[in-house]
Amino acid sequence: MSAEVEIYLSALPSAFRAAAETLRAQLKALLPDHIECLSYAMPGFREPKPKGKMVAGYAAFTRHLGLYPHSGSIIPQISCTPFKTSKSGVLFTPENPLFTALITQIIRARQAELSK
Repeated sequence: MSAEVEIYLSALPSAFRAAAETLRAQLKALLPDHIECLSYAMPGFREPKPKGKMVAGYAAFTRHLGLYPHSGSIIPQISCTPFKTSKSGVLFTPENPLFTALITQIIRARQAELSK
């Protein structure tokens, strides 16, 4: 576990911290050998090789959290209904967390993109 990530999470309001910690655990389960780190001031997971690329990151904001696959081409190709999206991420709230199947689909699409 990354001390930087622990500091990031500890600064969040309790509901947002719980949602972020749940997402973190889901990502860790999908990416067990990946390196947890901060990138672009958000927690995430990097490929486990020298100069490994970021697979996904997540962040908390005032009114929502987001999952970001560090690629502008992943989210537009996936149906993220009923969640709001941007070109680079999918947004959610502590009351309406992301579906495990959606998280898995995003991570697998990013991994496929990185393997090309």
